Amino acid sequence: MALPAYTTPAERLWYYSFRVICGLIFFFLIAPILIMVPLSFNAQPYFTFTYEMLALQSEGYSLRWYEELFSSSSWLRSIRNSFIIGIASALLATILGTLAALGLSRSHVPARGLIMGVLISPMIVPLIISAAGMFFFFSSVNLAQTFTGVILAHTALGVPFVVITVTATLIGFDDSLAKAAASLGATPRQTFFRVTLPLILPGVISGALFAFITSFDEIVIVLFVAGVEQRTIPREMWSGIREQISPTILAVATILVMLSIALLTAVELLRRRSERMRGLTPG
Repeated sequence: MALPAYTTPAERLWYYSFRVICGLIFFFLIAPILIMVPLSFNAQPYFTFTYEMLALQSEGYSLRWYEELFSSSSWLRSIRNSFIIGIASALLATILGTLAALGLSRSHVPARGLIMGVLISPMIVPLIISAAGMFFFFSSVNLAQTFTGVILAHTALGVPFVVITVTATLIGFDDSLAKAAASLGATPRQTFFRVTLPLILPGVISGALFAFITSFDEIVIVLFVAGVEQRTIPREMWSGIREQISPTILAVATILVMLSIALLTAVELLRRRSERMRGLTPG
């Protein structure tokens, strides 16, 4: 957007300086990712740019680390575990978080602030404390080192994201629509599935994606609760860094970055769709 003709030189200077500062901050945050991606195509087993790579010679680049990734049984098992645990925990977190958000949206619910604080506490409490508590609790009920235990632990971490996103969507929800449906003879179940859910669906899906990303990227809880059979991608990367450093880790990290970008893009598109459904201008 062009600056108005009446802006002063100082305002113009701040206008462009502010954008330069924001660009530098953005570059500082994204630079490690930008460096990691080309290194994953390194033909040599190094974590640095070789002469051939800097000279843009074809022999300096290779897909060997991606081939090693998809030919390794341990990496494939960790990928499978991450998707199983991530999808299952995201589904549970979405159901529980949506129900909690719908309940907290009622004005007559007592101690709403306290309940909300308890629900989002996993986002505030340090993960090491939550992990230690989950380890002792799940050990006492024989859920430690099981898929069920890991899924439940990741569900607890994902619920706050669903509660926050669905609650934010419900702020702009018109309660008169539900009342109109009830006055026309719709049951509470019909009202929810035909009126309420379609309108808050973008927020529900956004919360589910955030819960999935949280589970897919989590390692502290896995270190405490999971066993050998429940090793996820972050756990496998942690072991690879400590035991045998290999550029395969860079290939995995590159794939995770691409997956995160795709999921966040989907979240942004859903946010814009939700604003359009509520009659707002997407910003």
